[in-house]
Amino acid sequence: MTEKIRKPYYITTAIAYASGKPHIGNTYEIVLADSIARWKREQGYDVHFQTGTDEHGQKIENKAKEAGMTPKEFVDQTAAEIKRIWDLMNTSYDRFIRTTDEDHVAQVQKIFKKLYDQGDIYKGYYEGLYCTPCESFWTKSQLVDGRCPDCGRPVTPAKEEAYFFRMSKYAPRLIDYINEHPEFIQPVARKNEMMNNFLKPGLQDLCVSRTSFKWGIPVDFDPKHVVYVWLDALVNYITGIGYNCGGESGELYKKYWPADLHLIGKDIIRFHTIYWPIFLMALGEPLPKQVFGHPWLLQAGGKMSKSKGNVIYADDMVDLFGVDAVRYFVLHEMPFDNDGVISWDLMIERNNSDLANILGNLVKRTVSMSNKYFGGVVTDTGAAEPVDEDLKKTVLDAVKKADEKMNQLRVADALTAIFEIFRRSNKYIDETAPWTLAKDEAKKDRLATVLYNLTEAIAIGGSLLYAFMPETSEKILREIGCAKRSLEEMDRFGLYPSGSHVTDAPETLFARIDRKEIEPKIDAIEEKQRAAAEKNAAEAGNPETAGEKEKASSGEGKAPENGAAPDSGSFVDTPAQTKEACTIDDFAKCEFRVGEVLSCEKVPKSRKLLCFKIRFGRETRQILSGIQAYYEPEQLVGKKVIAITNLPPRKMAGMESQGMLLSALDDKGSLSLLTTMADIAAGSEVG
Repeated sequence: MTEKIRKPYYITTAIAYASGKPHIGNTYEIVLADSIARWKREQGYDVHFQTGTDEHGQKIENKAKEAGMTPKEFVDQTAAEIKRIWDLMNTSYDRFIRTTDEDHVAQVQKIFKKLYDQGDIYKGYYEGLYCTPCESFWTKSQLVDGRCPDCGRPVTPAKEEAYFFRMSKYAPRLIDYINEHPEFIQPVARKNEMMNNFLKPGLQDLCVSRTSFKWGIPVDFDPKHVVYVWLDALVNYITGIGYNCGGESGELYKKYWPADLHLIGKDIIRFHTIYWPIFLMALGEPLPKQVFGHPWLLQAGGKMSKSKGNVIYADDMVDLFGVDAVRYFVLHEMPFDNDGVISWDLMIERNNSDLANILGNLVKRTVSMSNKYFGGVVTDTGAAEPVDEDLKKTVLDAVKKADEKMNQLRVADALTAIFEIFRRSNKYIDETAPWTLAKDEAKKDRLATVLYNLTEAIAIGGSLLYAFMPETSEKILREIGCAKRSLEEMDRFGLYPSGSHVTDAPETLFARIDRKEIEPKIDAIEEKQRAAAEKNAAEAGNPETAGEKEKASSGEGKAPENGAAPDSGSFVDTPAQTKEACTIDDFAKCEFRVGEVLSCEKVPKSRKLLCFKIRFGRETRQILSGIQAYYEPEQLVGKKVIAITNLPPRKMAGMESQGMLLSALDDKGSLSLLTTMADIAAGSEVG
């Protein structure tokens, strides 16, 4: 029997700049790429996953000098640290390329010479305003408040001999390509930005060499020049898989190029969708199939920056929460095309609600009940009831939806679909009440089938989790004595072998975390950040942050503008008008916003109240609502709800409520929380 030929799939991240330790916002990209790479392998693709480090440039030369090291010693140290973080996060890359690697250096020199010989590169002089951290020249008109438009740092006048690439020669061809391949740049907003702001107004020729510093790849036919960082860095995507300029390229290149996906941050979309494809056109090589510019993971105050003192590092988070909890958080909290927000409180909420309550509690309860009632043996007796069909449908629909969302690179949505399996399974436990069935010997077969259905749902959900939380997936499957399923095996319900044994000692997958218990560690981390920020500011002589610009005009990720704490309770209206008419001015005083339910629990001292933790943009609020009789708490987690957010706080059952949820109550006594039809960003204003 011949082995099935697997279709190749090549995915890359941007290579990390080796000037220092990557923060969690940088780390998000490698975790995102890893989840896509793992999913593609599950789909049956032959995946090649490349990442690495960008190690040349004036900034690194300066940092090495400050550290009393040679540039190579410095990048050896920082590249090792970056690789350590990537490995810590359990990422499954196939090559970690460094731009100091000999094979890369040799090809960069050959590429530069080829482009020069064919007239695409020429020598001239550059005079302008230079930003060292961004390694970019700017004209005075391009500056923002006299500073670099990309990072906000000061610029300095500079003039030097340089080689230039004739960008304008290829611009019309690139415009045609983008128009003919609408999937090339994603999300669409990034494509529109490149076309309208850069390509259509006309491209200037690009500086591709430097003479004012030495730390770079020498231009072999003019050694006083070094290859400018962007030409050096961008070609890693082909040199890393065996491209040979002017010769026979290796088997990996023939197999995997063109790349299926370049995954990069939105701040470097211009380099990857304009400069890089033009370089490839000049070399006569195919263009990558897709470039996806992902959004940023922001701290509550904006983009993370060492100079601002708001940097969170992956290893600090892992020490507090574990690798898979951090992977889950960064993947789940990042929307498709809007910036995500990170905070210690939000991380704790996700750990406690999603991981400990919804997932961990489900697995432990199910395994424990199988041990308690059947000695750990899981058997399908065929004693089915109608409620089983809804569980099965939810599970199989979630498989299809997760696959569909991953094909669209909507990773957060795929995770949400998978967790719907666990939410529905928890509801199924409440619906079937196994503890009640266990009291009646005549219902023993029904009890066995209920536990079988739960175990099968967990087997499918646990297998789906592998791309996102690989260690957790393996633990879950060990708990229930099951091998990981392929996607092909998840198109039907009931493959868990009847008569299998679960573990006799179920573990706690995720423990609930009390903020007070980890407060000292968080304080120590934040104090370290502040000290580093003060040191950086003192060394730079400039306390302002770099690269902290946000799209303030677009309102992306904004917290509610009104500083007042909101109200309490749930606003319930009936079909008949019962209130005095109000004016539009009265209505305009109320601030309505979309919120995402992070957790929902019953209030211990109340038979009516549910306690919600709801995220509105970058802010998380606690809201109490008297709707316990209408919903199970786990049903509401992940829902987008509407709330009034500018009413004063109110005490209820000894707890503070900071908002008012909107819901509707009909004359038959049915209640429904108001939710959104589309997956609109939390924090969006309603009006």
